[in-house]
Amino acid sequence: MLEAMSDSRGVVVTGGAGGIGSAIIDRFRSAGWKCCSIDISPAKLDERSFTVQADVRTADACRQAVAEAARLLGRIDAVVNAAGVWYEGDTADTTEADFDRVIDVNLKGTYFVSAAAIPHLETTRGCIVNISSDAGIQGNSGAAAYCASKGGVSIFTKALALELAPKGVRVNAVCPGDVDSPMLRGQAENFGNDNAQRYYDRLLAGYPQGRTARFITPKEVAEFVWFLCQPDAAAITGANLSIDFGLSAGVFPRDDT
Repeated sequence: MLEAMSDSRGVVVTGGAGGIGSAIIDRFRSAGWKCCSIDISPAKLDERSFTVQADVRTADACRQAVAEAARLLGRIDAVVNAAGVWYEGDTADTTEADFDRVIDVNLKGTYFVSAAAIPHLETTRGCIVNISSDAGIQGNSGAAAYCASKGGVSIFTKALALELAPKGVRVNAVCPGDVDSPMLRGQAENFGNDNAQRYYDRLLAGYPQGRTARFITPKEVAEFVWFLCQPDAAAITGANLSIDFGLSAGVFPRDDT
């Protein structure tokens, strides 16, 4: 019934050309929503969907992109901030350019896309879902800049949820672990020292499932995001919600025998 009533609703997805973003668009589109991707790259979409090419690293670009998305969709009922980039490396060796890139895409873009969308969401009593990370709720060694960006997303989510609750707008964050996506493959290529499988094995070794551990799929993240945008999730706001196979639950024994 919920999917049947949503055929006039509109969702804006930043990073809509990426692995998680495109899966989110597919999920909403399958339910009849109109979708608009905001991405630095064009997204491959059907006739019910739109794409706005924009670089979310500046406030002006965010405002213009949201305005264009609202024009194309006619209304905005949900915003999903899925645009993101990865960076890892020792803090002492991180350049200002590397730091600015990860903060600007992951945190600044999320902040200013959300800010631009607020008047539209107040009208529709809509919602925002930010894609944070397990690195947004716990520290990851060797990825301090990325953790700073996603930690900012997580606490921004809580603050904005409090601000917008009286206006009927909900704000939540989904915090995935490692997702089997182009971003993860880029991580392995750029930081895996020419051995992608060893890089993947190192990541999976951190999961409590041991030998049966696997990466999360973009479709699983998209389904979680979809639920948070539905009336059945009306009581959920200001939450950082993990989808990480227990990666962030705490320390566990590493002996797999």
